Amino acid sequence: MGVIGFSRRQAFAAGASLIALTSPAVAQDATPAPAAQADAAPDTSGQEIVVTARRREETLLTVPVAVTAYSGEKLARTGSIDLTDIQTTTPNTTLKAARGTNSTLAAFIRGVGQQDPVPGFEAGVGIYLDDVYLNRPQAAVLDIYDVDRIEVLRGPQGTLYGRNTIGGAVKYVTKRLPDHFELDLRGTYGSYNEADGVVSASAPLGELFKIGASVARLSHDGFGKNLNLNIDNYNKDVWAGRGTLEFELPDKRLFVRITGDYSDDKSNPRNGHRLIPGLVSGTPVLSNVYDTQAGLNNPQNRVKGGGLSMSISADLTDHVTLRSISAYRKDTSHTPIDFDALPAADVDVPAIYRNNQTSQEFQLLYKSSRLNGIVGYYYLAAEASTAFGVLLSTTLPGLDAFTSGDVKTNTSSVYGDFTYDITDQLSLSVGGRYTWDKRNSTIFKANYIGLTPDFGGNPIPFGNPATNFQGGAEFKKFTPRASLSYKITPDHMVYASFSEGFKGGGFDPRGSGASAPDTNGDGVRSYQEIYNYLRFKPETVKSYEIGWKGALLDHRLTFAADGFYADYNDVQIPGSVGAVVNGVPTFIGITTNAAKAHIKGAELETNAILSRGFAGAGSNIYLNGTLGYIDAKYKKFIGPTGTDVSAVRTFQNTPKWTVSGTLGAALPAGSGIINASTTVSYRSLTHQFETASPFLDQPGYTLLDANLVYTFADNRYSIGVHGKNLTNKHYKTAGYQYIASTVAGVPILNAQGGYTPTLGKEGVATAFYGNPRQVLATFTAKFR
Repeated sequence: MGVIGFSRRQAFAAGASLIALTSPAVAQDATPAPAAQADAAPDTSGQEIVVTARRREETLLTVPVAVTAYSGEKLARTGSIDLTDIQTTTPNTTLKAARGTNSTLAAFIRGVGQQDPVPGFEAGVGIYLDDVYLNRPQAAVLDIYDVDRIEVLRGPQGTLYGRNTIGGAVKYVTKRLPDHFELDLRGTYGSYNEADGVVSASAPLGELFKIGASVARLSHDGFGKNLNLNIDNYNKDVWAGRGTLEFELPDKRLFVRITGDYSDDKSNPRNGHRLIPGLVSGTPVLSNVYDTQAGLNNPQNRVKGGGLSMSISADLTDHVTLRSISAYRKDTSHTPIDFDALPAADVDVPAIYRNNQTSQEFQLLYKSSRLNGIVGYYYLAAEASTAFGVLLSTTLPGLDAFTSGDVKTNTSSVYGDFTYDITDQLSLSVGGRYTWDKRNSTIFKANYIGLTPDFGGNPIPFGNPATNFQGGAEFKKFTPRASLSYKITPDHMVYASFSEGFKGGGFDPRGSGASAPDTNGDGVRSYQEIYNYLRFKPETVKSYEIGWKGALLDHRLTFAADGFYADYNDVQIPGSVGAVVNGVPTFIGITTNAAKAHIKGAELETNAILSRGFAGAGSNIYLNGTLGYIDAKYKKFIGPTGTDVSAVRTFQNTPKWTVSGTLGAALPAGSGIINASTTVSYRSLTHQFETASPFLDQPGYTLLDANLVYTFADNRYSIGVHGKNLTNKHYKTAGYQYIASTVAGVPILNAQGGYTPTLGKEGVATAFYGNPRQVLATFTAKFR
């Protein structure tokens, strides 16, 4: 909720030599790869990394897919806390907590993503938990514990598994249970009283069954304070758990896995930092960017979510395997969002989000010496609802611009993808997906004096409802994929691919029917006029990619390079503005289908072993890096007035350059091994929204992290120290702005030389910041 955004910055010229850590990963298979194979850390064995990105075991050099993977071991060595930590070393990827939340994920890959967490908009990037697609971004900032690997696939996905996603996919894969008893303990303590503890235990039950469970307690004090409410700001208070039951026949031809997970986030409201003094009160800007003076604390902030899933894999023959993935998930978020970050209810948003989903997927996999492939069916039934008020008491005492929206989604898809090895060197892959999406929406908007019953009030209606709408729409689309790969030598492979992505349309859940154009001039807005105004079209992307993967110097240097180009059409741009409806100032949503955009770019990832065995067996020095470049431009963007405004629009959450370099070493010490590494990462100018903003644009910035971990000889114990953002860089990750429109990115001043607010009276220019410097100590113990 909010509008206005960032502008772009000059390219980051250095860093091409640091290019990239990665290990293409197991992208569509719930069966974990061995830890040494899934890890993108230096390979001291000289063995090729084995992946199953196309549902079969292949080496890194033969997979024609742009994918980055992180093993659980690597995530532990770098002190990673949650899903957002991997964005610094993943090219052209943004993963962050959405504005005003701790647990809601905003994800962008190659310029495609979703900013606003309101129902009615599908995510541009698919988030998967153990092959289960998470339909909504709430509770999707997954904490890292009991994880086997995390994978990031770039570009449209949909012919191999799950939901069709237009921009890419992130897969969080938990560990399979071992054949013996295990007890794992992990503890963390550090800056801001970070105190995390994870206990995981598993055991076999006879010869056929295994059972396991994990409990996590994750907490830290606030990075700042709410000086008005006298509570911590940016704190964390989470309990989470996961349970697993596995069944497997002795011949391994039948495997069943049932998992359940639950998390309860009771952190305080996360409020932003005002960037300008109060236009009415004159309240000065606070010196600490993590401090706030927000006054809203209703409803009490809390996010609860979880689900159950069952995966069955049966080998019908030596060539054919049948898989079934069934799941149910539910989450509820109560969140108070204070846009103006002041004690007064100038632009305050009490909000509730409720989501549930049921999904079923069937897959039939075929493998042979030349032909390998999959056909599948996917079904999803989901309901997402929200109720929120926009409290504008400084505009009119007690004024509450209330909105409630409910979106029911039913989608079915059939898909298939096959690879044929024409020769030992040349392979052709073709696939396709046909999707049926159906949306049914209920949208209600009205002004009241006083809080609505959702938030404990008994309001008085103020004017007629602006929207009281019910409607439905269906969207159908066939999306193909094809790739051709050629092994120049056993260590070098080039490929070219084409894929098409599709995201269904819907209805703006915050839209005002009273603002619909009176197209027939009769003075009354008909149902069809409101329907056409609230409805937005599907968006599509046609993506072309070429790549080269190879190894040099006896596999001491491996690399994956790709270039891509995409035609992006009917881009869905959700936004919100202040407006006067029925004579009353209020808040409304406006969704635009930007007509056309072009996206082009390149990615390079390398892993170089600089020295091996110099200090004994197991020692090495390595240099990893990532480089992402993207040039995303709107070619046609029709604004509300009907004119093309593409020249002054930019892509949000899509920096032109993302660069990282990691220098590390593994050294024998006593009877154990020391792993030391330092990572420098850079992100160029980032826009928060499609319109540039001198308030919210984040100029390019660099982060420095470092890690030191000692693992004892039997691998039972380890201790570590991890430093994050060691230079204590303050950088904006999100924000709100409701100040008069801009010219060339500069807000227009009024006749008195001040800013003109477009919602509320105090002016909204509020930013959220990434984590400050943190130093963490970790301890792990493994008992077998």
